[in-house]
Amino acid sequence: MKILRVAFPIAFLSLMIFGVIFAQSGTAENDAAWRQGVEKWRAERQQALTSPVGWLTLVALAWVHPGENTIGSAADNSIQLDKLPAHLGSLHLAGDVVTLHVGTEKLPSDFLLNGKPAHNGGVLVADEEHPAMKLNTLSLYVIHRSDRVYLRVKDAQAETLRQFHGLNWYAPDAHYRIRARWVPSTPPVKMHISNVLGQALMMESPGVAEFRLNGQTVRLRPVLDDAGDTELSFLFRDATSATTTYQAGRFLDAEFPDHGLSKPGTIVLDFNLAYNPPCAFTPFATCPLPPVENRLKLAIPAGEKRYHDE
Repeated sequence: MKILRVAFPIAFLSLMIFGVIFAQSGTAENDAAWRQGVEKWRAERQQALTSPVGWLTLVALAWVHPGENTIGSAADNSIQLDKLPAHLGSLHLAGDVVTLHVGTEKLPSDFLLNGKPAHNGGVLVADEEHPAMKLNTLSLYVIHRSDRVYLRVKDAQAETLRQFHGLNWYAPDAHYRIRARWVPSTPPVKMHISNVLGQALMMESPGVAEFRLNGQTVRLRPVLDDAGDTELSFLFRDATSATTTYQAGRFLDAEFPDHGLSKPGTIVLDFNLAYNPPCAFTPFATCPLPPVENRLKLAIPAGEKRYHDE
């Protein structure tokens, strides 16, 4: 289940590798290349956000109740969505399986179910990367959060996308690219993570990144999003959330420590790559919130600022 993944730019991996090299050499030439890499990463992040299925296109999140859920644009549907036929049909939830039951109206020719022409009785595949249903500009995804099933709806012509006015960033600052000490947790710690829906998530944390910043010792716990991850995800909030950065907190991703997760070592944290969660752009996302351990009193004025503040 992809809880944290937010359309990461392709350049992220190479930029993180270069960050390790720069931390060891620190030449002016490398500093210039690093800054160019940061700006490239930021441009690619904005490009991902503004894609036809980026987070700026998220327009609805509907709870699919057990049993029948009528769906269509008419007001008498339990799931009402513009741009659908008045009475498309219903979604039937049994356990965690959602099945499409089409109504009496003729299905539009461009109505796709799991990428193929829709048909009555088809099962909607739960996949956060690929839509279970697609019709005109709408892409509908089945997602699981805690013990509930939701229908996530994206619209390639969403108002939030049309009115997008660009991201706000702190200028790149090498002071906030940090080589932290990695302290493994053996066995990994199960962390209690809450999301904006008020649901509790249990996520695995393999250790702690510890470093000194502006005279203070900082300890941050990352989580693993999926078993096959090759990056760690840090959910954190700092003092800038009261003034210039997103109030709920930000995300930061980092390559695994130099000696792996289970051994002491070092890990590069580049806060110039800290970014806002989807909830900074839309009220229909299901973002996890920073755990208590990662709510910092010091300021980290680096990375992405609030979107709605000029």
